[in-house]
Amino acid sequence: MDPTSESSAHTELRRLQSAYADIVTRRAWSELSTILRPDCRVVVDTRSRAVSLDGPVAVGEFIAGAVARFEFFSFAVLNTVMEIDAAAGAASARMYMQELRQGDPPGRYTDAYGVYHDRFVREDGRWWFAARYYRSFARTAADDADADLEVFDVPVLPLDDPDSWDERVAAGGW
Repeated sequence: MDPTSESSAHTELRRLQSAYADIVTRRAWSELSTILRPDCRVVVDTRSRAVSLDGPVAVGEFIAGAVARFEFFSFAVLNTVMEIDAAAGAASARMYMQELRQGDPPGRYTDAYGVYHDRFVREDGRWWFAARYYRSFARTAADDADADLEVFDVPVLPLDDPDSWDERVAAGGW
């Protein structure tokens, strides 16, 4: 298959997103270095707090701490859309996801829904995550809430202009 074709790139990028979901579900943090570039910046905004992480080690440590309280945790990719310039070795994507969790408090099942805006680069003959921006858009509400989910606006960054993402995220405009 021609590595510069859009369909080939799409398949490889979906595999990369699936690998991320598998790594997080298995809690195999050392494997993040096989899919995240060493300088990959990951911004995580759960609506309760926001953090910026640099590199696979920092990302793994952060996620490990966040999911440690769950006796069950599964990361599911729900849908993804992409803009791909295969010839240039660059792509961006919006990946919708769900976290299925149990254990905080013990035995309680909860969900979280969010979207990753991903920037990819093709280097050394393969695709890598170059940057990721995550924001929650729904999560299981507190037991005493009037609704099952706490719901936020769905964040959208323009896939055709990933160079604007840092500025938009810093300004809160997403």
